[in-house]
Amino acid sequence: MKSVWPIVKRVLLTLPVLWIIVSLVFLLIHLVPGDPVAQMMGEGASSTDLSAFRHQLGLDLPLHTQYLLYWKGVLHGDLGRSIRLKDSVTALVLARYPYTLLMSLTSLLLAILLAVPAGVGSALHRGKATDRILGGVSLVGLSFPNFALGPILILVFSIGFGWLPVSGAGTGPLLGPSTLLHLVLPSITLGLSLAAILTRMVRTSMLEELGQDYIRTARAKGLPERTVVYKHALRNALVPVLTVIGLQFGSLLAGAIVTETIFSWPGIGRLTLSAISNRDYALVQGCTLTIGLTYLAANLLTDLLYTLANPRLRRS
Repeated sequence: MKSVWPIVKRVLLTLPVLWIIVSLVFLLIHLVPGDPVAQMMGEGASSTDLSAFRHQLGLDLPLHTQYLLYWKGVLHGDLGRSIRLKDSVTALVLARYPYTLLMSLTSLLLAILLAVPAGVGSALHRGKATDRILGGVSLVGLSFPNFALGPILILVFSIGFGWLPVSGAGTGPLLGPSTLLHLVLPSITLGLSLAAILTRMVRTSMLEELGQDYIRTARAKGLPERTVVYKHALRNALVPVLTVIGLQFGSLLAGAIVTETIFSWPGIGRLTLSAISNRDYALVQGCTLTIGLTYLAANLLTDLLYTLANPRLRRS
């Protein structure tokens, strides 16, 4: 029972955060300067049309009533209707969300596959040429923004060599060959900067673990170096890296907005920008809420994995 309590406690701690996220998203439309209804209808709308539209959206009700109705809709999966697209916000978000989730997870997987061996190699060759080269490459990756890297990749691999498609998500199912081929460049654009961050984190964590007494004891017992590095040191070094991965997942979602725009990827980030430019506030609220809940879920999952990976936390 004691081992389960830390997990239950972390789940319960997300409930106030969930309430804050939903409340802030609700207040979004009320914090916008000016009259959002007038902005959506345009300058030529009459006062009668404005009143009718405000009544249609329920914005003429008291604020606390609107708040309760919004919570009721969220709990029932009803986020309202898009004014511009004339469709359910929930349906629009669900249609675009898998594309953003696929790109974010692919970018995260790419970053981990690049960062772990690079960070371990850099730590094992501390101060040598390999360490300096990997450190320089990671610094370039940290300094290179997505909006610059994306167009360069398009010029080289799409227009120059003609190996990969320029934009869009192709045709067919989400995990079909066409979509996966279109996914390559956006995932590389989004994942390289995260790989640079994780490389430096893995290196720092590995250096700390390699200096511990249990590593010296394992080597003194004659264990193979590969076993010492990968079974003992790396396993413990990745525990703090999990926290960074969870925090950086939010950066992936933020970067997805820019990356989806560059590659015309039909995800929720591009949908959000379209909703903002069209002043479709119900859709903006739905997209913002989805991104916020995804970030919350990612951090909760990270906390749970961290608890499972660290025996000391399970006993606390």
